[in-house]
Amino acid sequence: MAALRRKFGEDYQVVNTNRATTFSAPVKKKRQRFVEKNGRCNVQHGNLGGETSRYLSDLFTTLVDLKWRWNLLIFILTYTIAWLVMASMWWIIAYIRGDLNHGHDSSYTPCVANVYNFPSAFLFFIETEATIGYGYRYITEKCPEGIILFLFQSLLGSIVDAFLIGCMFIKMSQPKKRAETLMFSQDAVISQRDGKLCLMFRVGNLRNSHMVSAQIRCKLIKSRQTPEGEFLPLDQCELDVGFGTGADQLFLVSPLTICHEINPKSPFFDLSQRSLMNEQFEIVVILEGIVETTGMTCQARTSYTEDEVLWGHRFLPVMSLEEGFFRVDYSQFHSTFEVPTPPYSVKEHEEKNSLPSPLSTPTPALTESHGARRDRVFSVDCINTSEEKSRHGGTGGRLPSKLQRMSSSGKEDLQRKVLLLSSQHSEKACSTGDLPLKLQRLSSSSGPEAENRLQLKSLKVGFEPMTQSTGDLYQHSLPPTLSPSPSPVPMHSPLLSSGGRPEDNLPAKLRKMNADR
Repeated sequence: MAALRRKFGEDYQVVNTNRATTFSAPVKKKRQRFVEKNGRCNVQHGNLGGETSRYLSDLFTTLVDLKWRWNLLIFILTYTIAWLVMASMWWIIAYIRGDLNHGHDSSYTPCVANVYNFPSAFLFFIETEATIGYGYRYITEKCPEGIILFLFQSLLGSIVDAFLIGCMFIKMSQPKKRAETLMFSQDAVISQRDGKLCLMFRVGNLRNSHMVSAQIRCKLIKSRQTPEGEFLPLDQCELDVGFGTGADQLFLVSPLTICHEINPKSPFFDLSQRSLMNEQFEIVVILEGIVETTGMTCQARTSYTEDEVLWGHRFLPVMSLEEGFFRVDYSQFHSTFEVPTPPYSVKEHEEKNSLPSPLSTPTPALTESHGARRDRVFSVDCINTSEEKSRHGGTGGRLPSKLQRMSSSGKEDLQRKVLLLSSQHSEKACSTGDLPLKLQRLSSSSGPEAENRLQLKSLKVGFEPMTQSTGDLYQHSLPPTLSPSPSPVPMHSPLLSSGGRPEDNLPAKLRKMNADR
């Protein structure tokens, strides 16, 4: 720890978290969040000026968005004021007609029977509005203005009831409380999954009712400066959590781990464990879905700051198989454990892998071996060149005319024979009959003296014009200076190793031609 303090400063200390893990992080002051952990956006609108009238143009939404205490206050005041106003209108009609002075006169027909004062007028309005109808107070046919006021009261009461009761119903049925049963992990983690570095967090549903068409999105909130010098405070950047593959569509019946792969397209491409301590960002998570019981759209939100992103951690499993069902242990929902994770970023990892490896460069020994192997391979072009040299050099006169015709007509057979010889490492010529006659006689003799003569003779043949035989072509492919190694003439040929004279193995016609020569 002392070494860490000397390296990173005195403010570098160990922080103990409630996840039973210990890691080193610098001390940071708690900064302002853009979105709270409960999903409330920490933004206030001020200095609207003349734009306040826009709230009145959408009065219903304004009332629904108000807090419950203000809704209840508006609800009570609206009904109370409406009742008082309408009761006052009935009292004014009775006052103008003089009904208040003839309240107990049975021969007088008032506009509203049994209305003597304002309380009686107020009770008449309540009985009419609530359709109670006690039967003691009623409108008579001698009051046309009362009939018109009664129609206006019925219409106004229906409008007020529809507006306020509808507002209260929408307020009570809002799916915000359904979002309280959608859980997010307290921290996000960064670790490897399937060999790739990923940012992960966990979501869960506490209710048995499902979220239909659940979809999750992530936004990175981070201030930045453009190359033109423009400063963008709280710039929003999309984090891919499987939009292209459909992984963002959730079947949320059990806790799921949402994964964001850190690749060259990710804003965390150059994020390492060390740079995470100096970053300032906020990840906003938005989960949307349709409540199965009400059919209304629900949205749950939370956020993770850089202090709530744990490098090299993984979530503990919460699913277990019981007898006949799967059990979810939500006590381990927020728990993580440490796993081995490279401390460097994905960008540094790719740059490290792109460096050339010393094992990939070919060694000189392998190059020389391949070159030597290529030198031993015969080509048909060399055969054609040697054939033309032998044709122009007058070597054809050394052979009988019948052999010259055979060699000139069998060019294709000769090429195939040479290719066969090049593929076989143990053979240098097909038969002794393809060698010149003097070499055949020398090869039949034994002893070191014969071997020396054979090498000297092969040197002579190497400088003479070549014939069309396969053995002469092999001599033509040799370099002008030979090493003291054995002659390229195959001493292990079956004709030489079988014993006896090699002329006896030749066809009768060839033996006769050699004898004549």
